[in-house]
Amino acid sequence: MKPVKGRPPAPLRDRARYRFDRTLARSTGTLMGWLVLTCLAVVVPVSAVLVWTDPGAPRSLPERLIAVWRTSAETLRLGTATGAPLRLALSALLGLVALLGVSTLVGVVTTGLADRMTELSRGRSRVLEHGHVVVLGWSDQATTVVSELVAAQVPNRPRAVVVLADRDKAEMERALAAHLPPAARARIVCRSGPASDPAVLALVSPRTASTVLVLPSGEPSADAEVLRVLLSLRAVLGEDTDGPPVLAAVRDDRYRAPARLAAGPRGTVLETDTVTARLIAQCVGRPGLSLVLRDLLDFAGDEFHLADATAFHGETFGTALLGHPNSCVVGLLTPEGRTLLNPPARTPVEPGGHLIVLALDDDSTRVEDCRHLVDPTAIAADGSPPDDPTRLLVLGWNRRAPLVVGQLLETARPGSVLDVITDSTVPGPREPEGGAPAPRGSANGTPEAASVRFRSAALSRPEALLGLDLTPYDGLVVLGPDPGESPDRPDDWTLVTLLALRLQEERAGRELRVVTELTDDSNRPLAPVNHGSDVIVSGKLTGLLMAQITQNRHLAPVFDELFSGDGANVLLRPAATYVRPGAEATFATVVAAARDRGDCAIGYRCHDRSAPGTDHGVRLNPPKAERRVWSPGDQVVVVGTPPGGAAAHSGPPHRGTFHSDPPTRPFDPLGGGRP
Repeated sequence: MKPVKGRPPAPLRDRARYRFDRTLARSTGTLMGWLVLTCLAVVVPVSAVLVWTDPGAPRSLPERLIAVWRTSAETLRLGTATGAPLRLALSALLGLVALLGVSTLVGVVTTGLADRMTELSRGRSRVLEHGHVVVLGWSDQATTVVSELVAAQVPNRPRAVVVLADRDKAEMERALAAHLPPAARARIVCRSGPASDPAVLALVSPRTASTVLVLPSGEPSADAEVLRVLLSLRAVLGEDTDGPPVLAAVRDDRYRAPARLAAGPRGTVLETDTVTARLIAQCVGRPGLSLVLRDLLDFAGDEFHLADATAFHGETFGTALLGHPNSCVVGLLTPEGRTLLNPPARTPVEPGGHLIVLALDDDSTRVEDCRHLVDPTAIAADGSPPDDPTRLLVLGWNRRAPLVVGQLLETARPGSVLDVITDSTVPGPREPEGGAPAPRGSANGTPEAASVRFRSAALSRPEALLGLDLTPYDGLVVLGPDPGESPDRPDDWTLVTLLALRLQEERAGRELRVVTELTDDSNRPLAPVNHGSDVIVSGKLTGLLMAQITQNRHLAPVFDELFSGDGANVLLRPAATYVRPGAEATFATVVAAARDRGDCAIGYRCHDRSAPGTDHGVRLNPPKAERRVWSPGDQVVVVGTPPGGAAAHSGPPHRGTFHSDPPTRPFDPLGGGRP
């Protein structure tokens, strides 16, 4: 390498290192030659020093050289034969052959073990389980679904939960372990690979599973991937009508019908965006409803079960409401398999039917007449007045926003006004300058239908949020951006917006009813909201919902109606609707009063949010004998028909969020409730 004219030559050390690197890069033989020379350069001189410094070493030079050879040969495993040069060469050759053979064998074994460990770490080995739950795909619902499935398992009969996703196996295991309690007795098996590949899907043994769940990812093409996974599952299972039940989730309504066809006769399809929109719409005007729904859907406390109705054959549904001291009856499952949620009190309980109850578990329900616990003198004389028209404000826009607006318009009282403020222009009627007028009546004196207006503002700027006039609004809905629309996380914008609204509350001296949507459940404790507000974590609630349906697929119509815009819903009504404020009465008295007004009472939310043993004042399924003083600020949790809604037992069936074909064989509700 010649030096460049005008530049000083490179140091000798750098040039020597460069030539050495070039020599090593030529071939494997060159590398081995340098390795042999390096070993000889170290072993031979050290062997010579050991011989010359040994007091018992031979005196003559030839004998000392032979000793040096033996020491070096033993070190390099080249043999120790001495004598003629030919013998030395043959001994060295045999040593080199032996060294090459042993090294090759060690290399083969090491490579094989490394490949096997790599294959195991990638999660490509076959799963040999029976009666397990298979979760296909990875999303923000995955950790919730798996943790709830583990919580719902019978302690002495734990079953495996197998997760297959095109994601790193170790990463999935760490994420799931972080959401499971330390004492959880569960077998969580993770496998890595595309679930849309039938060869990979067959590794998790879906044919012997009790249930298969298909989760949508957070990618834009998530629904199309769900269809591919369902078709892959169909290819693995074939046309077996006795295959496991399949529960799939899609985000877009356009994929509902294809997903239902791909899922087959034992499939159930859940529209996650529609469920989230309905939850947000239901929480508007019902502070604390998100806490109630969260408590209803998780497996930490009480959940819906099917109970035997033999003791009530020939009786009415109203009698069954006061027939269980430690569970709340909310509906009937007819002998034909039809679900009646909150039917009229005079509905007969037919032989072969079952009761839908809210209870701790299947074995905790017992029959006992609780009518003697009812105090008629504590029951309120008049019901609550009808709701007035409201004015609501929606801040932000995402893919679920059109569904949220539609649900708000469907559930709003006539004459209500819905204002929408977004960062970008959204097609729709614009709000006039100076604000929208108050709701007006029509020419014949009846209120007009609810209306909606749109307006654009720089919502990403806190000063724009602080400049909004929130005085005329009865409630606010905050919708964060979709993931990927900005470099920040979606919840960051939502938290900043909530901080600005909290400052608005302090300035105005009044609390705002805010319903907020978050994407990450870990951000829920960070949300600066008051007690009159609700935080909806869409992935968390839909994950809880999927886990509930997985445990008992035939309760899907119950959740379908509860989260629909019509029919029976979970409601929070003032306690004064049922009992006199300040009166001391049992919960059985509340159940009787709610029955007389067409509702099924299932719990309450006390005014004192710091009451012990409650979650922000929410208590579901209290004993019928529990006595307490009902204050004016208390609320009763009921399953009832919202104002203007149609009861489930009257009129045509509504279009729900869960879509499944009827079972192909008779179903024993008490025999196969859980997988």
